Order: sequence, then C-alpha cells, then structure tokens
Amino acid sequence: MYPGTYAAKNPDKPAFIMAESGETVTYGELNARSNQGAHLFRELGLKPGDSIAIFMENTPRYLEICWAAQRSGLYYTCISSRLTASEADYIIGDCEAKIVLVSKGKADVAEELLALMPNVKQRFMVDGTIAGYASYEDAIADKPTDNIADEVNGADMLYSSGTTGRPKGIRVALDGSPPDATSNLLMLVQALYGFNEEMIYLSPAPLYHSAPLRYNMAVLRAGGTSVIMEHFDAERALEFIEKYKATHSQWVPTMFVRMLKLPKEVREKYDVSSLKVAIHAAAPCPVKVKEEMIEWWGKVIYEYYAGTEGNGFCAINSEEWLTHRGSVGKPLLGELHILDEDGQELPAGEAGTIFFAGGGEFEYHNDPKKTEESRNAKGWSTLGDVGYVDEEGYLYLTDRKAFMIISGGVNIYPQETEDTLITHPKVADVAVFGVPNEDFGEEVKAVVQPANMDEAGPALEEELIAFCREHLAHLKCPRSIDFEPELPRHPTGKLYKRLLRDRYWGNKDSKIV
Repeated sequence: MYPGTYAAKNPDKPAFIMAESGETVTYGELNARSNQGAHLFRELGLKPGDSIAIFMENTPRYLEICWAAQRSGLYYTCISSRLTASEADYIIGDCEAKIVLVSKGKADVAEELLALMPNVKQRFMVDGTIAGYASYEDAIADKPTDNIADEVNGADMLYSSGTTGRPKGIRVALDGSPPDATSNLLMLVQALYGFNEEMIYLSPAPLYHSAPLRYNMAVLRAGGTSVIMEHFDAERALEFIEKYKATHSQWVPTMFVRMLKLPKEVREKYDVSSLKVAIHAAAPCPVKVKEEMIEWWGKVIYEYYAGTEGNGFCAINSEEWLTHRGSVGKPLLGELHILDEDGQELPAGEAGTIFFAGGGEFEYHNDPKKTEESRNAKGWSTLGDVGYVDEEGYLYLTDRKAFMIISGGVNIYPQETEDTLITHPKVADVAVFGVPNEDFGEEVKAVVQPANMDEAGPALEEELIAFCREHLAHLKCPRSIDFEPELPRHPTGKLYKRLLRDRYWGNKDSKIV
C-alpha cells in the first residue's frame, strides 16, 4: 500500500495533479523519483532515523521528496514557508536535519539561510537554483529507479505552530515496518471516509501542515489521485471541485466562511455534486457556518478532532452532528477524560482540560519539560484544549486553555463570542481575547477584519457589540472592538491570536489568561 504498489499495477495513473498548472505526476513517475531520492539520501550517508528538512511552498516535488524520505526510514520535517530565515534555522537545527531542501520560490529566505544552518551537510533546491544550493533534480537524475536495498518506513516530524514561545518538534518512534505496510491512518480513513483507488482528493492547504501532508500521503497509499491547490482561493476551490470532479476534500472552518461569503451567484455557479466526503478539522467550526455548509453541500461534511501529536482522535458525520450540534464527535482513538484544575474527573456537561488515555505515544523533541507537562500522573496526555462531554459521550470544544479570559473571577471562553461575530455579514474574520482591566483583571476585546475596511469605525463597532449582545450574555461580549485590514492567520487557517493579544498586554510580567 504505497506508490510502488500502484506503479506496478497502473503506472500511468495520476498520483497527483497541481490544480492551477495542471502538471501531473503519475504513479510510475512518483515511484521512480522517490526511489531516486532514496538512493541519493543513502549515497549521502543518511541512515534510518536521520533527519531532513523541507522548506517549500506547494510544488510538484514536495510529495516526491516526502516519499523518498518515507521509504528511506528518515524523519522529514516540513517547515512553514511563511517563516523567516531565523525561524526556519531554529527548526532545522532543532530537528537535527543533515540535508535541507528548499524551493526556488523561497530563494530570498534560502539565501539568508546560507549564513546559518551550521550542522547541515548538504543543501538542495528544486525548480531552479541559486548560489549555495545544488539542483535536487540534477542530483537524482542518474540515480537508479528501483528500490533501495534497505527500505524501511520513516515518519514526519512536524513542529507545533509556535504561538507561544519556540515551536516544538513532535516525534514518534520509528517501528521498523516496511514502507508498503498498511498504516493506522490509512485504515482509519478507509473506514471513516472510504479512501480508495477511485477517489479524487482536493487539497486546498499548504503541504507543510500536518493534516494536508498526512492525508495526501494516505491518498497515495490508497491509490487515489490528489489535486493540490498551489494557493487557496475560495472561488477557485469551487471551480476545481467541478473541474476535477473531486470526491473527497479537506478544509478548515476559515475556508468554509470565505466560500459562504462569496456572492450567491458565484456559489451557485459551480457543480459540487461529485463530493462524497468533505472533511474539516484544525479549528472549531461555528455552528451556523456548519449548518450552512450542510445545507449547501449536503450531508457530506465530516469533522474530526485531533492534534499533530496523534494522542487521540474524535470524529463525527453530518447525521450525528445535526443531533449533537457543535460536537466534534466521539473518540475513535484514545479514551476521553475531562479533568478539572486539580486533575479530578468532571461529570458530563462540565468544561475542563481534555485528556486522552491509551492513544498514540509522542514526545516533544529536545523538550522533556513540555513532554512532561502534557501528561498527568496517570500518563494521560493533553493538547491543552478545554471542552466537555454530553451524556452520550460526544465531545464539545470550548477553547484553547491558553486563551481563556478570567474577568472578575468568571471564566470566559472566547470561541463562543467569535462564533457569534463571524456570522455578521459585515465581518470577514474575528479574534476575541482578554485585555487588561484594572477592576476585573481582564475584559473582553475583539479585533475584527471587516468585509469592507471602509466601514470600519465607531458606527460598525457599536453595531457589532449590539449584535453580540442580542445573542450572548453581556459578560461574553466585547467591551470594545478594533479593526484590522487582515488578521494574522497561518495559511492552514490557524489564527496567531497571541500576536494580536500581546499588543494590549505590552511588557506586563503576568498575563492572567
């Protein structure tokens, strides 16, 4: 169950297609090029357990390199193409990469990296070169296209987004299995979402993020075809569903919001009836947004809750969600526990920190303290999220623990406020967090990206606060709203809320959040 299987069976079948350019890489080509990459890695002295780093935007070479590392037993760290040279250098050093592969599209940062990366042995560039980088395509051109003699499974080693301090690498132990062994993720997505050889999977997000990377790798293990968008655009995504007759896709809620805010005539212009499965994850989805997506696309919307750490996995389909609105589902991997601040189990309906027992094992690379802090005395692990379960065992997220607002001793979870404000037609994006208040410790602040920046001002602020108060208790509503032309979001949809919040806390030593 890997590219070699399908290269032998149907070498001319598209493994993946770049959505904008239409460039197609067949299973035969993917298998041959990833084998050549594996031979290159071995010739350069890399052995199972060693690491490489990949710093690229979405490019046809991306998955070829990942599969070369996967079948060589290497750890491959995919770095956000949005990072600066110093940020990338930190991850390259921390993951102990012996080889770094970058794209010509990141030449400006790659040039800065030349003065950094002291422990890197070799630097390659795809889609062209600059001084200091060898051509990856040239390097593999004369390498054999058959399997290396010691094929063994590697693994991705990805880094947390780093909204608080330095990002941390999430490392799992290599199991020594052959690359064609069926993976746990493949079995899960086959059972849940029907991954198979007939599927066409639209991937609108950056490949360096864990979900797009892992799900595209799973598509290629299943023998399907991935359609990879170079960049997300709401209307283009709808166009590609129709053009490629996508059967499967994966999104983040921000993408849903942007598609829903397209003019009605634009949304209705494209045929999305080929979709059988539209998965979403990575952030909580406002109930109203999900209701509108189900109404538009039908009961093809599936949600899961999991982290890059792989310590647990909850899932829910449209039918279940419509009877448990707002839930992220029941656990399929790991046993779910909701604990209070003293580590005691909470009853159904009460919010606390979410822990999983018996799920996947992981560690934060080079950070035993953070690894230890993610566990409790029983060895259960947490991602730091807050939520509750209902009487039937369905999980509901309330917030990231780090962003809970404590105002006058009352815990306020900003997700509920964000979910309300985003439904206002004049709001394109929103972040809610706590800011200092002399009397209450903190008060609720919103920063809004308006649909039309020209409307930003006191009148819109008043309108949005009033709108919020129509739907929520006043203590959950912002005392004030500031406006920004664009909020700092990762391309995957994750909001860098701390970048906004820190502006209001300044140099204070303590942040009660």
